[in-house]
Amino acid sequence: MTIRLLPDVLVNQIAAGEVVERPASVVKELVENALDAGASRIDIDLEEGGARLIRVRDDGGGIAAAELPVAVQRHATSKIASLEDLEAVATLGFRGEALPSIASVSRFRIASRRNGDDNGNALQVEGGRVGEVAPSAQPQGTTVEVRELFYNVPARRRFLRAERTELGHIEEWLRTLALARPDVEVRISHNGKPLRRYRGDSASETGARLVDALGEEFSRNVLRIDHAGAGLRLHGWIAQPSYNRASADQQYLFVNGRGVRDRNVAHAVRQAYSDVLFHGRHPAYVLFLELDPRAVDVNVHPAKHEVRFRDSRLVHDFVYRTLQEALSGTRAGAQAGMPVESHSPKVPASIPNLPPRQGDMALKLAEAPAQYAALYAPAHPGPSLPVLSLPAAGEGKVPPLGHALAQLHGIYILAESAEGLVVVDMHAAHERIGYEKLKAAHDGAGVRVQPLLVPQSLAVSVREAEVAEREAATLAALGFELTRSGPQSLLLRSVPALLADTDVAALLRDVIGDLLEHGQTRRVEEARDELLATMACHAAVRAHRRLTVPEMDALLREMESTERSGQCNHGRPTWARFGLAEIDAWFLRGR
Repeated sequence: MTIRLLPDVLVNQIAAGEVVERPASVVKELVENALDAGASRIDIDLEEGGARLIRVRDDGGGIAAAELPVAVQRHATSKIASLEDLEAVATLGFRGEALPSIASVSRFRIASRRNGDDNGNALQVEGGRVGEVAPSAQPQGTTVEVRELFYNVPARRRFLRAERTELGHIEEWLRTLALARPDVEVRISHNGKPLRRYRGDSASETGARLVDALGEEFSRNVLRIDHAGAGLRLHGWIAQPSYNRASADQQYLFVNGRGVRDRNVAHAVRQAYSDVLFHGRHPAYVLFLELDPRAVDVNVHPAKHEVRFRDSRLVHDFVYRTLQEALSGTRAGAQAGMPVESHSPKVPASIPNLPPRQGDMALKLAEAPAQYAALYAPAHPGPSLPVLSLPAAGEGKVPPLGHALAQLHGIYILAESAEGLVVVDMHAAHERIGYEKLKAAHDGAGVRVQPLLVPQSLAVSVREAEVAEREAATLAALGFELTRSGPQSLLLRSVPALLADTDVAALLRDVIGDLLEHGQTRRVEEARDELLATMACHAAVRAHRRLTVPEMDALLREMESTERSGQCNHGRPTWARFGLAEIDAWFLRGR
């Protein structure tokens, strides 16, 4: 076959293969155009899950009659004009491929009217063949109709799923839009019946939308975060570890207002939750990351689902540290949910600051504080730690976890709080307290290094050897002293002392793998934490150990002042609260 130029219709259909995957893709492109046009209300009408009809109407700025034929040509856009514009894209759409691609695989009509125009104008496109502009009744704004999607590409139409499935994809994307733009009213109908309405509220910062989109249970279990630094700002909501999911179905990330998926940020979030989430569960969050548009490339995916950061290591570290510090404040007794005000991620606003950390401690198991030192078995000797006490409460003020009443089956502590009843799993709570103390002591002492009597040779790939050589200072700070001994070999001379008895070769390979993929690693800290968690578990008070009321109260006070005490080391909750109204309902009181 000779080399020849492809017809415009075929070129547009090929582009449609990248941009238009299913009806939800069409809705996304058309709604993003409406938002870029300044719309405050968007109406979306669907038939048969969008396969038969997608109609998107907006009250935005509109398009001039002379520009309608240009709008359906490839690479025609009003949003960028130069390379400088492309490097600092601030709009949702900019490629100029959406409308011609959609029009090439559907029966397409666009009508628009600008403010001040005497009448609207419309343009019909049938399978990529552009008609003539004609006057049309149209309010201010733009209406785009897409009928019989993929009617002229039967192979693509056969890949469409059932009506309910395609509608579900559209609803999920519109849920993402609702979270990103609470100021815009969105109405959706399906097969002539109203389906969903998101009310616009310019004064709201997603609060009401959070309930509309993700439900009251999510909104009752979130922490509000808002932190800025190094030219970045991260704000939004993260769910308490006790509210977790079997899948990643409630994870929403917006970069400069654009809903995206990013492996780098997802990895940072997983690391932040690693110490408080049950194995195999997923965190829930709605996060907005803002940074200079020139520091992020939004032109790396045809449908703009992904972005690339200029400094991915900085972004990863910023997200991880912000969330990790916010989660460190999830102490038992803290209030969560929408009423929590925006705060620094160090500690939630409702919790008093911790007293200063104690001095360094030898890396061995420590006994419990003085009030309940007897709970430890004599087989675990070590220096006692001073009691961490909360600031003195006012007269008659009840602490967040209340006052201990009794034990239940030697497993749970029952306490009376201002709201009702608090139930504490005493082993899980004591385990977390001991674990946090061990981590604090180890962090204060720094990383201790153990030299190897005989340096160990490791076979690696060329890329791994290059990373290890380039990141030698980072690896040394983690306790690994090594040199490159060949194109595909490393010579390991020292390892972290606490992990000397583990498989350090496998650990080092994992560390280098993280540096390759993410530019940083927490493998050493995670391995250390796993060992310290095991030590704390063995030292924690066991079930069926009878406690006195003062001992139980002392444990409650320690929980209130210990970071992450809402969960044990394995991610299980350490406490539960039952309000008086809930308890009254058990016994039908007031009915």
